Amino acid sequence: MILYIAEKPSVGRAVADVLPKPQQKGDGFITAANGDVVTWCIGHLLEQAQPEAYNADYKKWRKDHLPIVPDVWLHTVKAATKKQFNVVKKLVKQADVLVNMGDPDRVGQILVDEIINYCKVPKAKRAAAQRCLINDMNPDAIKRSLKDLRPNSDFIPLATSALARSRADWLYGINMTRLCTLQGQASGYQGVLSVGRVQTPILGLVVHRDLEIENFVTKPFYEVFITLNTANNETYTAKWQPSTACEPYMDEDGRVLLKKLAETVLRKVVGQAGQVTAVTESLKKQAPPLPYNLSSLQIDASRRFNLTAQKTLDICQQLYERHKLITYPRSDCRYLPNGHYQDKLKVVQAVSKTCSALSEAVSNADLSLKSKAWNDAKVGAHHAIIPTSRGLDGSRLSADELQIYELVARQYLMQFYPPFQYQEKQIETEVAGGAFISRQKEVLSKGWKALFPERSSKGSSAGEDEEFSAIRLPEVVKGQGVQCIDGRLDEKQTSPPRHFTDATLLAAMTGIARYVSDPEIKKVLRDTDGLGTEATRAGIIELLFKRDFLIKKGKEIHATEVGRRLILSLPPTMALPDMTAHWESQLDAIAEKRISYQQFMTPMLSGLDLLISQVDKIEFTGLKGHGKAFRKKFKRKRA
Repeated sequence: MILYIAEKPSVGRAVADVLPKPQQKGDGFITAANGDVVTWCIGHLLEQAQPEAYNADYKKWRKDHLPIVPDVWLHTVKAATKKQFNVVKKLVKQADVLVNMGDPDRVGQILVDEIINYCKVPKAKRAAAQRCLINDMNPDAIKRSLKDLRPNSDFIPLATSALARSRADWLYGINMTRLCTLQGQASGYQGVLSVGRVQTPILGLVVHRDLEIENFVTKPFYEVFITLNTANNETYTAKWQPSTACEPYMDEDGRVLLKKLAETVLRKVVGQAGQVTAVTESLKKQAPPLPYNLSSLQIDASRRFNLTAQKTLDICQQLYERHKLITYPRSDCRYLPNGHYQDKLKVVQAVSKTCSALSEAVSNADLSLKSKAWNDAKVGAHHAIIPTSRGLDGSRLSADELQIYELVARQYLMQFYPPFQYQEKQIETEVAGGAFISRQKEVLSKGWKALFPERSSKGSSAGEDEEFSAIRLPEVVKGQGVQCIDGRLDEKQTSPPRHFTDATLLAAMTGIARYVSDPEIKKVLRDTDGLGTEATRAGIIELLFKRDFLIKKGKEIHATEVGRRLILSLPPTMALPDMTAHWESQLDAIAEKRISYQQFMTPMLSGLDLLISQVDKIEFTGLKGHGKAFRKKFKRKRA
């Protein structure tokens, strides 16, 4: 008997639907006509054992217990799903062949593997286990996946990576939360100060952004624009480019802070003759953006519909599991396997049926085109999130589901549109020794951008804030004389950074290298950065809200007083993303067999010892009284 072990009941039932019939439904499993059985987990059926499982003394939180490091790691069966665990355990022992059908990611791999290991499956049977990767819940796609089974042993490095992450998170979270809470209690705080290797640096990002905004001092800066006239009586505007001699009067962003300097330049050039020093013209092409992975979809959904990351993920799961309209959503990949290209006609027809708003976009799509999205070399266990070949009446979807489906479908359709093309022109002019520049961007062909609603385009040829200009620059050549007939001085104010929103905090988590201080780690993470995983980021942000560390004001995310005081009390190592970003890089290296489990865990434990010694010397100031108020608030919510 083959036993297929899915991660969720909905996946298990979808798999059973393609197996031989008639079938017999049991309590927590389905038996096919050929005797094969499908069962399922309900998420994690096992969890890491609590410290008291290793030593009863650990039930009481004491500093002299730290660090708590198990010699032999233990799992316990989750009480809420114990019944289903017993079903799976019995079937695992009866089966001849086991097939791991966990979701196609690090967590899905370990979730089923840990059950197989916990059930003490014989070595030979464990070695014969197979792996099935399902990205699409439609019957044809599931049948293809069942024909493409791989040895489960091929995924040992991925499982090892997941195991290392799980254990390291336990060690860091248990030890640092206990120590910080005890230190907080010594300072008068009457609550738990939860610390995690991902959640704490995310909180740190928000706290430091809040402080940067509060401490920001606005300053005026000055820009000079002049109007130039050609021999053919054509005019164009140019912006002053300060020289290196002006640097003492400029900020780090190259803005002139001395008004007198700008006034001098303006007075010096108006009415003077000038000369064109360079003219450049180039045709630019911009390929369509790649299909979504989860983070990029969450960011767009937040920006366009003000949906939280968790809400977007929940909607995606409905579209994937219940409606079978999109492929596996917890993907970190934005590329597609070449084999999917042959399904393009079915997919776009399904889009047209499901989303009437995209009917015209489907009609205008050129299915002979093939974007760079189809690339087998860049596809791992899962691929980009795209529509499936299943279509249904869009009225059966909720408003939120339809919005997310439309986003996913539009991004897929873009792959069958030509590049966005524009002409870029630049004129460099010298007047009275000063350098001035004029830029023009003119749209030649909208290409894939035709799929977006029209936006108003105001413009200036002087290279101001607008990207594209409605004003055309004149035809001039290098060496041609011009006359400066007018000018103006614009006074502007420097502005602080903006508070994080769901979209920008997610973007910060996926592009964490920008916030890393260590240049070596920054270099490593430039292409592989990320705080947390696609599947966990939304949950971590939600957790910070639930623990009263973050609060929302409109769209803006702010740190609470408790969150701020925690971050400001901790050693910078814990509140900055360097350490956890480095961990993620190493966990990827384990999955890719570049380093071993021990090469990750040994330095991690040494670093934990150092942090414990540092935090043990800290006083958590400014938290007295906050814990009591939070506990009352929490009790009210629970009631």
